[in-house]
Amino acid sequence: MLKQKSEEYRGFRTPGIRLSEELLPDVVEHRTDRVLVTLYAFHAFDKAHLVMLAEERLIPLGDAAAMLRVLRETERLGIEQARLEAGGGMHSGEQVLIRRLSEEVGGRIHLGRSSGDLGVVSTRIVQRDKLLDVLLHLNRVRSAVISQAEAHVDTVMPGYTHGQHAQPTTLGHQLAAWAAVLERDFERAVQAYRRINVSPAGAAILTGSNFPLNRHRTSELLGFDRPAPSTFDAILSHDTELDSFCVLAILNADLGRWAEDLMLWSTSEFGMVDVPDRYCGTSSIMMQKKNPYAPQYIKGLGAASLGGLVTAFHAEKGPTGMPILDRQYSRDALWRLYDDTVRDLSWVHDLLPALRWNTSLMRARAGEHWAQATDIAGALVREKGLPWRTAHQIVGILVRVGYERGIGPADVTPDLLDEAAVAYMGRPVGLSEESLRKAVDPENFVRERAIFGGPAPQEVLRRLADFRATLARDEATYTDARQRVDEARRKLESAIDALVGSEP
Repeated sequence: MLKQKSEEYRGFRTPGIRLSEELLPDVVEHRTDRVLVTLYAFHAFDKAHLVMLAEERLIPLGDAAAMLRVLRETERLGIEQARLEAGGGMHSGEQVLIRRLSEEVGGRIHLGRSSGDLGVVSTRIVQRDKLLDVLLHLNRVRSAVISQAEAHVDTVMPGYTHGQHAQPTTLGHQLAAWAAVLERDFERAVQAYRRINVSPAGAAILTGSNFPLNRHRTSELLGFDRPAPSTFDAILSHDTELDSFCVLAILNADLGRWAEDLMLWSTSEFGMVDVPDRYCGTSSIMMQKKNPYAPQYIKGLGAASLGGLVTAFHAEKGPTGMPILDRQYSRDALWRLYDDTVRDLSWVHDLLPALRWNTSLMRARAGEHWAQATDIAGALVREKGLPWRTAHQIVGILVRVGYERGIGPADVTPDLLDEAAVAYMGRPVGLSEESLRKAVDPENFVRERAIFGGPAPQEVLRRLADFRATLARDEATYTDARQRVDEARRKLESAIDALVGSEP
């Protein structure tokens, strides 16, 4: 007899059924040790599916109650350990139930299900839960960034383009830019969440079932927003995983860029910020070294995110329904990427208020290298009526001559400006000393840029107030999503209580 003894049951793929040989050990698909991250999601789906089957009278109530009782016992003993002992990977719940209750009872759980929806439901549950963690920590970082920006709206510093001094700005203005980027990161993540939190349960392997499964009920019990409208799409499309990779790749690219800023600004040559020692390492030979390790890890995760993204896109390449098992590699990368992203967001949240800024040096640097030259040209346009391009060329000559003669913005004179004007157009411009001094003042440069989104302190504060209002809305969005998932878990347990209590 080919039927296995219940207490020794080891799954549906045994020699003598469809296939004649034992599967090679290294090829075994349903290995529990390979799906540890998703075990809790399989467990939740097992329970919700049994509740639905019982409520729809598709299996005997007594059998459903018995199976649910065993699943709850595994929770007390430890889901992971119980399922590792039973084996079977995503089918470990069925193997536990058959071993404990016999195939006549435990064998009923898989009615209307497939490895297809088992795998996709669990993947979406884990993606959803991990994405919720990212949303939580992302909002915490946004709050920290806004607070630091508010504290530094008057901290004048150089702005850089092409790695060179560009124009004076403030640290608060630059941090406000970070707040804007993180706001978009949250928006992308929430959009992905809404696409991910759709239930494939009941779709089986692509056509669903000819048993009258209640897909809406299973979706509700698992905390999904709704069931997927196409059973084919629910199982054989995996773009939601690509969604996750895209969201994380962009987020980690953003975090990596800021980590590089901090690493650059913390060098001896820049000296604008000091990273606390707890985020740094040193050298085994160069005892003077203080290496910013945490920012380097953050930058590195940006590269890892791109690698995972490319792996995932290649795993999905090919005809519909063809790439199946190779997706395991991209999923392993995805789970690690989610966890490392939460780690890095936690680091950034704690690091921001602990950074020590050299504000006096930043202020001095903002005015040392002609970054305020734009406003000298602006004064020529405003007060002398010159075309912008003419003023631009005159000031360009002024800056070159200043570098050649070792004259910086603090020592520039109207005579030197006139010399540049004569060289360009044959006559002086006659800008006053007062206007010239005002134009080369980095703080005045910042104050006068009060346009929407500009660096003027009061304007930055207005925009930060907008960012705070959006953050409050996004925090409510996160809280609502988390509460809906938590409420579904309570609803599932209440439904189990009702069924277990109704056992004859």
